[in-house]
Amino acid sequence: MNSENFQNHGEDSLRKNYKLAFLVALLIAMLAIYTLKLFSMQIVEGAKYRSQSVSISSTVTVIPAQRGEIFDRNANLPLVINTDSFAIDIIPGEIPEGYYDTVVLKLSEYLGIDKSVIDKKIPKRLRRTFSSIEVRTNVPFNIIRNIAENAADLPEVSWRNKPVRNYVETGSMSHIIGYVGDITSEELNLMYNRGYSRNSIIGKTGIEKQYDELLQGKPGRESRTVDVHGRILSDTPILEPPQSGKNLVLTVDTTIQKLVEEALGERVGAAVVLKPATGEILAMVSYPYFDSNIFSTAEYSAAYTRLTNDPNKPLLNRAVNAVYPPASTFKTIMVTSILSEHAIAAEKKIECPGRILYGDRVFRCHVGYPGHGNLDLKNALAQSCDVYFWVVGRDNLGVETISSYAKEFGFGQSLEVDLPAQSDGFVPTAQWKERRFHEKWLGGDTMNMSIGQGYTLVTPLHVANMMAMVCNSGKIYKPHLLKEVRDPAAGNAVIQKVEPEVLHESTVSPEIWKEVQADLRYTITDGTAIYPMHNKTVQIAGKTGTAEVAGYAKDHWHSWMVAYAPYDAPPENQVVVATLVEAVNKWEWWAPYATNIIIQGIFNDQTYEEAVNALGFRYLMKQRGRRE
Repeated sequence: MNSENFQNHGEDSLRKNYKLAFLVALLIAMLAIYTLKLFSMQIVEGAKYRSQSVSISSTVTVIPAQRGEIFDRNANLPLVINTDSFAIDIIPGEIPEGYYDTVVLKLSEYLGIDKSVIDKKIPKRLRRTFSSIEVRTNVPFNIIRNIAENAADLPEVSWRNKPVRNYVETGSMSHIIGYVGDITSEELNLMYNRGYSRNSIIGKTGIEKQYDELLQGKPGRESRTVDVHGRILSDTPILEPPQSGKNLVLTVDTTIQKLVEEALGERVGAAVVLKPATGEILAMVSYPYFDSNIFSTAEYSAAYTRLTNDPNKPLLNRAVNAVYPPASTFKTIMVTSILSEHAIAAEKKIECPGRILYGDRVFRCHVGYPGHGNLDLKNALAQSCDVYFWVVGRDNLGVETISSYAKEFGFGQSLEVDLPAQSDGFVPTAQWKERRFHEKWLGGDTMNMSIGQGYTLVTPLHVANMMAMVCNSGKIYKPHLLKEVRDPAAGNAVIQKVEPEVLHESTVSPEIWKEVQADLRYTITDGTAIYPMHNKTVQIAGKTGTAEVAGYAKDHWHSWMVAYAPYDAPPENQVVVATLVEAVNKWEWWAPYATNIIIQGIFNDQTYEEAVNALGFRYLMKQRGRRE
């Protein structure tokens, strides 16, 4: 290589080194700038950027789902629907400075309420919030129209559709269906993880509460980007539509329900109509009742206070939540236990002189001296002779045997009816009395228990289920009010059917049950209920009862009647009717008459008036002496 070429090669290498050095230096400089900027963003100005990221968020508006409707067993017309109504909202933070009181005062005038009502919804701590606050519900359209016409005077006041629960069938259906209301903080604490929110409307009693999650549906969601103050930054929401709640079809037949309601009349008490072969409740009436629609009004609080203070307790469902001595209806269980245990020969007669002396106490039969005379088991039941059952219960059965048979019939236990509240009733034992009162169980206690008095307590539904066991020859089905669940989104298609479910099955032989059934039929044809239960078109079997109650006048008792019909039909074609008229009523001995009217109306497709005329009950019963 000559000197010239060597020199040129050296220069080229030098230039390349300069370029490389420059590139490296530039890269280092850029890296240094990036690192410095990153340090500045994360450390020096980190708080600023974190604040900005927090300031931009999303707000979610819950879109309530349409609550499911409720139908009777025929599924024709709904018993409960959702009607259009409106809710009023305010965004207090958007109201111009110093105009809050002016706006709220004008709004209160349009709504016809005191300003303080709105102020309670928007306390001072919330008056700068940019979130929407609901201040009034169930607002009619005419008021909304006035507000819309004066919108210029009501900045940041808006309205939206919010359906209100409308109970088409009021009266006695109130205890079955119940009502809805705003969720409380206590309820939310228990239910927040099940999709409920502070704005949820939930069932408070009855079917509305029992099946609330089915009726609720699934709320929708509308998401928008907002700043830290709640101001909307994006006009395009992300929408998730709501899913309507499921529709419920009940076992109740509104025609029968109306018949029972009119048959009981304005008498404090309850009545139940039951299909023994399935456990379906065809009717359930408790009087007095209430109007479920009052809980959708702005004055619901005052209405609730008035109802709770009513001495007749209209909010109480006496069919499942009130307990009473079963009185002589209990003799149905006594006959079953006597026959099954062979406690005494059915044909053996016991003398009834109208009273017996036990210890230092005189026990008096309801007929008084000289009594019923000599009676066998069938006639003792038919005449409801207390002396017969006192003697046999005390001397041949005993408290433990009687208690065990009572429990076989479902007494003292939950019947698991699909309502949120129900009483188990009570069946005493000797051990219970010793624990409770530190007293020995006495023969007199057994005597009282043998005629359905003393400590034994039941609901009308317990008594109905007792008779259902007789119909079914030893089987009790779980009583229920839900028949089907339907999906409105699928053309109201049935998605669930409630199948009969055995609650308890007895070991008593079929032959015993046939004899019990025959004795109950004889009680109607030749016994204490021969007149009020006489029916030319339907064969009836059953038992009366008159419960003595402490605290009432001498001539006032709880009146019971439990019966089934037709006697000669298979269980799937029968119905059981249990009626209880409380002692608080003016005495009419009405339970048997009401029961016969109900049975007459059901099997002859008659209204209350038609059934009363057909049975010859046009006149009302006058006050009568004690009958069993």
